Amino acid sequence: MSADTGEKLVSMINQIARNITYERDQAVMIANHINAFWSPRMKTIFFNQIAAHGPESLDPMAKAAHGILVGRGSGPSPGAGNDAA
Repeated sequence: MSADTGEKLVSMINQIARNITYERDQAVMIANHINAFWSPRMKTIFFNQIAAHGPESLDPMAKAAHGILVGRGSGPSPGAGNDAA
């Protein structure tokens, strides 16, 4: 899987964060959206992208949602690679 796909997924979560501004618990809503609508493969690529390049490219609410997802155990499995799925 190319890094370009990971970059696109980072862009997608940032767009989601910008569009869910009306919600009280914005980071929770973003995390719920990712869990509901992203495939396991998309999530794996996203988490690998953040692990490889850091969370600096994430908007603040997207970064908070990333933390929630990791806290829920939705992050990558130990040893998961970019070519998972």
